[in-house]
Amino acid sequence: MDMKAGLWQKQTLKLAMTQELTQAIALLQYSAQELAAFLEAKSMENPLMQVDFKNISNFDASMDSTRKTRRKTFERDQKNLIEQIGGGATDTLEDYLLSQLNLLKASPEEKLILHELIENIDENGYLTLEKENLVKRFSVEEEIIDSAFFKLQSLDPAGIAAKDLQECLLLQIMRQKRTPENELALTIIRDHFFLFAEKKWKALAKMLGVEPKDIQRVHDEIQKLNPRPGAAFQRERLAYIVPDVVVKHEGGELSVSVFDKLIPKVSFNDGYFRQLSAHGDPEVNKFLQEKQGDYQWIRRSLEQRKETLLKVSMKIIEKQPDFFLKGPAHMKPMTMREVADELEIHESTVSRTVREKYMQTPAGTFELKSFFTSAIATTENDQASSQKVKAAIEQYIKEEDKKKPISDQKLVEMLEETEGMVVSRRTVAKYRDQLGIPSSSKRKRFD
Repeated sequence: MDMKAGLWQKQTLKLAMTQELTQAIALLQYSAQELAAFLEAKSMENPLMQVDFKNISNFDASMDSTRKTRRKTFERDQKNLIEQIGGGATDTLEDYLLSQLNLLKASPEEKLILHELIENIDENGYLTLEKENLVKRFSVEEEIIDSAFFKLQSLDPAGIAAKDLQECLLLQIMRQKRTPENELALTIIRDHFFLFAEKKWKALAKMLGVEPKDIQRVHDEIQKLNPRPGAAFQRERLAYIVPDVVVKHEGGELSVSVFDKLIPKVSFNDGYFRQLSAHGDPEVNKFLQEKQGDYQWIRRSLEQRKETLLKVSMKIIEKQPDFFLKGPAHMKPMTMREVADELEIHESTVSRTVREKYMQTPAGTFELKSFFTSAIATTENDQASSQKVKAAIEQYIKEEDKKKPISDQKLVEMLEETEGMVVSRRTVAKYRDQLGIPSSSKRKRFD
């Protein structure tokens, strides 16, 4: 083997990830909120770059009026609901429970423990403090802790301060009028909760010596109970999705525009630049050239981001016309690679462009990435999107006879015979789970 030292010339081609290129890639994938925060931070570093948030403030002001109207309506409804539950209006669950303590006969020790327990009830009304820890903390007998728990769970709303769902339902059932159905519900939830929850009702009915239809009636009554007794006291946190792209259907044609009201306006501080340039200091001039170049790069990157977002959106519309004209059920399979190849850009660029961005359409607002779906073969040697298959599965199950629910294998056959979609049983099960639909055995009714 030749191990001689020497000098050789070698020509290679590689991509150098400069800081500007790295930032340009990051800027492309930023959501509107992330981009606004990035520009604000850049303006703090660069005195030559002016960032105007006025358009965002005006947009927020218009949104605030909508929020206030919805909040007032919600708070009025919540107030009415709470008054119906407890006969009085209070602000929080904690306040409501504390207001009932005055009506309880409790020792000073018990009241001290009750205050501690109430402070530790979560927003859904559950309490997970261990009794053993309370015994050590307050240096009292376990019977006093048990008494405090019992008194707390006797307060309204029913089911409050339970340690889990099973106990929450039991507390509510025990407050109801004693009937044979109530006694059966009590036995089932207390002694056979997991069998009941897993809907193994035939085995449960045999074990209890009743008919499956009796358990079905218990199930229907339990559905009326509240699994989150504290939730009615929680104020709604309204979340607004602001679209990045807006698609309109006007005059029989589709138009698309980038909605950039949440992106601040960037401009060059020319007066400050001239003022500093007049000093003639080489160090100052070097600083100004650097910051001017930084500003110009950001302007180009913002324009490129908007142009890429618009191009990708227009390509989505071009490839999915039926979705926008007829509805979500008509979505066709489409991959990011297809769009990237047609736009002559890299697939990762498409991925970054659609990240955490939304499109407002005549059918509603959708995540841009939701338009990219896998393909399902059909009997016509064509292709259908996974979204279309899910829509068909959901519709079949919605219309099924609940006494004889459709199995996954039957869904496979129906999709092929009626829709011409060729899918496996495993795929149907996966899509059904993604839709939040239980299996056929758990959808069956016995009455």
